Amino acid sequence: MSENAYRQRPLDVSERASDCRFDSPVVPKWFAVFTSPRHEKRVGHHFSLRDIEHYLPLYRSPRKWRNGLKVVLDLPLFPGYIFVRIKRAERVRVLEVPGVLAVVGGPAGEMAPLPEAEIDALRSGLHLRLAEPHPLLTVGQRARIRSGAFAGFEGVVVRKKNSLRVVLTMDLIMQSVAVEVDGEELEPVVSGVLNSSGSCTS
Repeated sequence: MSENAYRQRPLDVSERASDCRFDSPVVPKWFAVFTSPRHEKRVGHHFSLRDIEHYLPLYRSPRKWRNGLKVVLDLPLFPGYIFVRIKRAERVRVLEVPGVLAVVGGPAGEMAPLPEAEIDALRSGLHLRLAEPHPLLTVGQRARIRSGAFAGFEGVVVRKKNSLRVVLTMDLIMQSVAVEVDGEELEPVVSGVLNSSGSCTS
């Protein structure tokens, strides 16, 4: 995860025609799926009905209605995205699900798998820490998390009230998440600071 992120070109639903490059069976990998707005949970339900392995990271958001009632909602951590673990040849099964707009792809249009470590860290450590969506950052002090499920991940350090958070970015979908950490869990990255273009300077 880095802050020098860019949006990859999605594979549009119109590209459902079979592609010989994706026909060969391969080991299933994680891919990001772009959904209609506020359809992430509905798409996840359809994936469950079709036995498509998926993962929808959620975070808890306290809300207060106009009548004064306080509730806690489970909301998508990456709005508009859900992750699936499939073989490349199963792309059409995903695109046929109602609410799915595209499978995120690389510059050449091929399906672009996500690093297994990123998904594993989210699945194993997200419930242990306070996390919430965060605007994409391209400048600021970089640090590395030294312990826990996110150990080894680097991001930009920000302060919210009396706590420290590290903003981690998923390059492929250009989405960031702020994870709460303790100061002793962090170590500075040697390159230190990102310049305005998003590249590191020493």
